[in-house]
Amino acid sequence: MPALDGVRVLDMTQYEAGTSCTQALAWLGADVVKVEPPQYGDPGRGVGRSENKDYSAYFCAWNANKRSVALDLRSESGRGLFMRLVPRFDIFVENYGPGVVERLNIGYDALRAEKPDIIYARIKGFGVTGPYSGYRCMDMIAQAAAGAFSITGEADGPPMMPGPTTGDSGTGVQAAMAILAAYVQKLRTGQGQQIEVSMQEAMIYFVRTRAFIGSGWGTRAAARSGNAGGLPPVNIYPCKPFGPNDYIYLMPVNQGHWDALCASIDRADLLIDERFATNKGRRQNGAALYEEIAAFTRARTKREAMETIASAGVPCAACLDTQELHHDRHLTERGFVQELDLPVHGNVPMLGFGPRLSESHVPMTAPPRLGEHTDDVLHAELGLAEAELAELREAGAIGDAGRFA
Repeated sequence: MPALDGVRVLDMTQYEAGTSCTQALAWLGADVVKVEPPQYGDPGRGVGRSENKDYSAYFCAWNANKRSVALDLRSESGRGLFMRLVPRFDIFVENYGPGVVERLNIGYDALRAEKPDIIYARIKGFGVTGPYSGYRCMDMIAQAAAGAFSITGEADGPPMMPGPTTGDSGTGVQAAMAILAAYVQKLRTGQGQQIEVSMQEAMIYFVRTRAFIGSGWGTRAAARSGNAGGLPPVNIYPCKPFGPNDYIYLMPVNQGHWDALCASIDRADLLIDERFATNKGRRQNGAALYEEIAAFTRARTKREAMETIASAGVPCAACLDTQELHHDRHLTERGFVQELDLPVHGNVPMLGFGPRLSESHVPMTAPPRLGEHTDDVLHAELGLAEAELAELREAGAIGDAGRFA
């Protein structure tokens, strides 16, 4: 059975921080119903300047395994339908900007009045209290405010934007973990609760290693070091045919790794070279050591170099680009990459979810079109007949679920 079989989530999230949270719960088996404005839906539907304005690749990345209900919460009848749905669900999640749920009058107290044991999760850029609580936030704003920019980039260059969107998705996964903890507590006590996650604070969790190792308990700022993520020869190394991502990352961090590295590249002579015999020597002669290893990698592709070095027990990886992730033989063989036939996009490779549970199996399903499940959900949950749905649609309280049939 799916691990979260029977757990029901009312999802009022947008873009990525909230949608990553609810998708993680869906991929663990929860029934996630996404509530969207009928006029435009989750704004993430149009991210990427796609020709298709309501079903972008970005939206698909974060909304598989959900159902979509289009409700206009700004209308009295639309909000009324939403409040009638609340008692049917265990969990509510939102990540709207400051003050939005308050203006819609769907805050924690309002929903708790309808369902006293509800778990109500809020994801906010800077939290709901403090001097920054009214500031708007996006992924990279959270990363900048959490110190991630300050530790990214070359040593002599400016702070640099990190590549991964952990300000959003990293926050979302932490929120999902908190929701599951609250659900376990509810099983023991019968009580729900409110959860608040600040994107800035969640992102600081991913900066902890550098913050603790490099800042002397807040007495100085950790320095940028580019790709030299440790003592030489830790670094990236170029490989043929020398494209923009034709590199390996090499990370030997102990003497055993160093010995195995020298053996794997057939350079046992480096072990007795006085310049490289000790950590101190390798640090002092780092540039020369880099060239010795690069001579090996430049004669091979990144996969050839990785397989040779990693097979010897040395931490090493090819720098895969985002195109390669969709077709990597290791990820494909493990089932992490799955083919889905999606509306608009056709048959495409979808990247999966890391956690694997031996006794919980949840197949990946297509992300929903805007309002695709409106009629099904309102009929099943509230018993609304076809004529009632037609009246609500005519009044603009709900979206047109049939337009994508």
